[in-house]
Amino acid sequence: MSTLRLVVLTAAVALVHGFQLSSPLLRSPTSPSVSKSFSRSFQPAYSARSPRTSAVRFSQSSRDLSMKVDLSTAKPEDVRVLVAGCTGYIGRYVTKELISRGYKVVAFSREKSGVGGKKSMDDVVKDFKGADVRFGDVTDLESLRSVAFKDKVDVVVSCLASRTGGLQDSWDIDYQASKNCLDVLREQGGSHYVLLSAICVQKPLLEFQRAKLKLEGDIMEQQDVSYSIVRPTAFFKSLAGQVNLVKNGSPYVMFGDGEVCKANAISEPDLAIVMADCITDKSRWNKVLPVGGPGKPLTPLEQSKILFELFGLEPKYIRVPVAVFDAIIGLLDGIAFLFPSFKDKAEFARIGRYYATEDMVGPSYGTTTLREFFKDVAENGLQGQELGDQAVFNIKGE
Repeated sequence: MSTLRLVVLTAAVALVHGFQLSSPLLRSPTSPSVSKSFSRSFQPAYSARSPRTSAVRFSQSSRDLSMKVDLSTAKPEDVRVLVAGCTGYIGRYVTKELISRGYKVVAFSREKSGVGGKKSMDDVVKDFKGADVRFGDVTDLESLRSVAFKDKVDVVVSCLASRTGGLQDSWDIDYQASKNCLDVLREQGGSHYVLLSAICVQKPLLEFQRAKLKLEGDIMEQQDVSYSIVRPTAFFKSLAGQVNLVKNGSPYVMFGDGEVCKANAISEPDLAIVMADCITDKSRWNKVLPVGGPGKPLTPLEQSKILFELFGLEPKYIRVPVAVFDAIIGLLDGIAFLFPSFKDKAEFARIGRYYATEDMVGPSYGTTTLREFFKDVAENGLQGQELGDQAVFNIKGE
């Protein structure tokens, strides 16, 4: 009995710390450090802090629409597209999709990027052949102005997201860093802003969701540039954590009866196509676009059946009560009352519970099914599916 309790607790804690934070989306790994102009202190738990707005310089010429490129008819080689968060999981796919279409792509990255900061500047340059790779800090307006936007930018595609969904990090990255990119685009008289958001903001119970919603509101309120706000459901990668466990004969871990929630996840290449199409497709301008993958939404139980069938194994499960999260959250909230440093840990527990119980469903896009993805992972492994800080069940795919 003690062994089973240990397994259950390990699985629950792994999900608490590892669920993908955007539905259950993978978060683009961004630096934990932030601009010195922002305080690292956080306001009372769960109240959205209004970040200090840095000075933004708008001129009459930046509002002159006659100066802007007609993106619906312009040749890609005449359009400069800046990708912020280019080394994050989705950002990497988006950057390569834009390069393949012939855009003048500016890939803006930290000097040390990728999972755990393992990518050097040379690694990033090699990864994005055909792009103008530049290095700087998205939390610093002057770095954006002097490096990322040193040449006039027509379109920004922001794939930025905090690494963990922590309270302060959510406002520094999910809100302020992406807004910085919007502000400088407006200063320059750019044309269009594409944001990678998340379907889960439709039911905002978490701090990073509130930060994203505030950003979406700011984008929609301004009138200087058009926009496309893309809200994906879940990424295939975020559902791959148990493939090797099942393949090796371990039970599939799920919450409740495995039918508490459902999702129609989308593949990363399919999502990159949706994001890139937002630049030229007028029907997607000034819209909020929920985006899911092809086929019907699947519950964790249905996902597990695909895996057991692929490997020719008899299904076996460990069922974790959702109440495990409630107990963890209550404990961490109590500790955080005495030790404020535990506030983030309590938030991570809320994130885990959210994705264990909430549906992530959106209109179908793309062609790759979850079964096809699982089959590929079963045959070729998780190489290239590095989760880093977002690893589920301690599987990093490295």
